[in-house]
Amino acid sequence: MKQGKIFAFGAACAAALAASTAVAETNWDMSIVWPEGNFHTQNAMAFADAVKEATDGEVVITVHSGGALGIKGPEGMAAVRDGLVPIAEILLNQQVGEAPVLGIETLPFIAPTMADVALLHKFFRPKLDEVAASMNQKVLYMVPWPGQAVYSPNQINTLEDLAGLKIRVVDANGNDFFGLLGATPIQMPWGEVVPSLAAGTIEGVTTSSSSGVDGSFWEFTPYMSTFNWQASSNIMSVNLDAWNALSQEDRNAIENVAKQMEPVFWQNSRAEDEKKIATLRENGMTVTAPSAELKAKLEEKSKELWEAFTTRVPEAAPIIETYLSMRK
Repeated sequence: MKQGKIFAFGAACAAALAASTAVAETNWDMSIVWPEGNFHTQNAMAFADAVKEATDGEVVITVHSGGALGIKGPEGMAAVRDGLVPIAEILLNQQVGEAPVLGIETLPFIAPTMADVALLHKFFRPKLDEVAASMNQKVLYMVPWPGQAVYSPNQINTLEDLAGLKIRVVDANGNDFFGLLGATPIQMPWGEVVPSLAAGTIEGVTTSSSSGVDGSFWEFTPYMSTFNWQASSNIMSVNLDAWNALSQEDRNAIENVAKQMEPVFWQNSRAEDEKKIATLRENGMTVTAPSAELKAKLEEKSKELWEAFTTRVPEAAPIIETYLSMRK
């Protein structure tokens, strides 16, 4: 064999050997409905970057914000279950159609502070992991929103100020609560909120300070009241088939990233509320808090729904009872 041919043969063998020993790159498209500037989206992008680094580039996650993949909020867990996307950041309280027990944390005034949410999650998270596994997925991390406020065309000082208010709510708990308060709740996903405000289909919205800024609500509603009536969290969930296709080393690395970053993401949520409330005020919105008298009436009304929920969803009862006993 001539020297040139020997060299070419050797180079080809070296290239083949390199190709056989190279680790295949895994590419995941992540669905997220929030716009790029939202803190949950920013968290997701930071998580994707950290995963790429921790796996030495073996797992690459591309974040598609603003619902770009066509998956609406209530479809999140089903989309991950069915493998339409390998990973998604999901608003948990929109998944109650899949498993009613997931509505625990959105019961009105069950967890009005961030500390309450953290305590509730200690007892709720095992059930969430069980539900996720039954839907062919795994929860990597869970981060709460700032407390749910009420945006309205008029200032809310009494229960009577809510009478007949056409207000957007996220889930069945919100529908039941605001119906009980005399408002006219309309359940809808985030993508429909701003167009509905602009069209007059709704007059008010219950959501966080963060979403109020995302939607430039000052263009539609001059008042915001910091009810903090409902806790709600987002989860980062991965399809189990996609997860199990990874090496054990990569799975361990990703779980470590999630564990390390989740507390940071919680802190981002705390900071987000102060920052976004300031932005709402800067844009002319009047921000108030319920009086002690109004808050007491709201909390009293809430307890009716706790009892109804545990009757309707018996598996939620021990979780709620244990949490409330520890909260005292």
